Parts: sequence; C-alpha cells; structure tokens
Amino acid sequence: MKLILLGTNGYHPNDRRQTACMMLPEVGVLLDAGTAIYRASEYLQTESLDIFLTHTHLDHVFGLTFLYDMLYAHQVNEVTVHALPEKLAAIGEHLFAEPLFPVKPPFKTKALKETTVLRDGAKLTHFPLEHPGGSIGYRIDWPDRSMAYVTDTTARLDAPYVSKIAGVDVLLHECQLRDGDEEFARITGHSCTTPVAQVAAHAKVGRLILVHLSPTSTDDDPIDLDVARAIFPATEIGEDRMQIEF
Repeated sequence: MKLILLGTNGYHPNDRRQTACMMLPEVGVLLDAGTAIYRASEYLQTESLDIFLTHTHLDHVFGLTFLYDMLYAHQVNEVTVHALPEKLAAIGEHLFAEPLFPVKPPFKTKALKETTVLRDGAKLTHFPLEHPGGSIGYRIDWPDRSMAYVTDTTARLDAPYVSKIAGVDVLLHECQLRDGDEEFARITGHSCTTPVAQVAAHAKVGRLILVHLSPTSTDDDPIDLDVARAIFPATEIGEDRMQIEF
C-alpha cells in the first residue's frame, strides 16, 4: 500500500510545505483537504474520490475550494466528503456561503459511520481527539497492515486516543511545536516533540511520521528530530510528496 503526504504543514502553507492532506491513491482516499489537495490529481488511480475530514479548521478544509481544478485535471466520476454531521453543516454554511464561494464544486457529503469499508475492503474507523472546536483521528486496517492519522491534538500518554492507535504499522502524528512550548501546545490543541515520541513508543507502532509541522519554519528539522529518535528511533519528519510504502 502506498501513502503519499501531499501536504505536511499546519495553520498555513509556506514556501516548503502545503497544509494537511494525506493520500492513499490506490483506494482513492484523502485524509483532510488542506491546500495541498491540488496535487492529488497527479497520483489518483481511481475514478472516484473519498475525502475524510478530521475537522473543519481552514487549514484542513480550504482545499475543497480547489476541487474544480482537480476534477478538470483528472477524470473523477464522484467525490464524497465524509465528516461528522456538524462539521459537514459548517462547511456548507460557512466555507461555501454564497458571498464567499457562490458555485459549490460537485461533491456529495456523507456523515461518518462507526466503520467505513473502503473499496479494497479495508476498515476505516475514527475516534475523538481533544482540540478546540473538536477533531477526530482515523485508523485504517487491512488484513496484513494498518495505519493511523492523528492531527490537531495535544499528545500525552493518558489521552484516550492512544489505545486506538496501538500496534499500527504507520502512525502519522502531528508535531507542530518543539519542546518548551508545552503551555502554548495545551492552549492551541497541538503537540510538542517529546510527548509525540512517547505516545508512539507506548502504543508500540512500527513507524512514526511527524506531520502538521509549524509553518514558521522551512528548516529540514523544525522539531528537533534527535529528541524524538532518542525516545522512538523509527521517527521521520514528513515532507510534501513523501511516499511511504507499508
């Protein structure tokens, strides 16, 4: 299975990274719809597209307004946006309010179920995350592999979501802040380096990819990778267009 990180920033894009959008091209799935969504047409291998949103903060949904370009560039028969009902309502009421975006792109919406079966038979489940305004994480299980996507939350070992990601082969986890910014992380609902690595080690995941990085840095290492690897050696910093085979 191939996982492509189309966008790895949080909050806003910078000259190196676009905002959150992760892709499973073989099954036509996007996790979040940040500003990197315009890249999806280069990789899509299916004639339909399912977009699963974690929440509706703009850095995770603004790419929905780019769908016209993407649909023009690639033959897509159907686009479905999946989210919790209140988040779908917010998109319709605010993001596509007529004064802001008068002609909505042609996509359907569907309220998330407890379990969604993807086109290849994989099971996608979701779980709540602590974040201002509310957010969710995703886990996808195939018979022989698994992954989880956790963004926009404050990592800590006693967080309820930790049990939901136990044993996954690949964990995408937000890491917007370096150690030392714990209070700001708590207020804004984001994570610092050490707690994220501790969560990965405690959950016994196979591989940790750090995403939702700070847009204030375009450095190769915006989060002190050595700190994370001292706790969980199989840690990498996500880069836009990074391709992960698992």
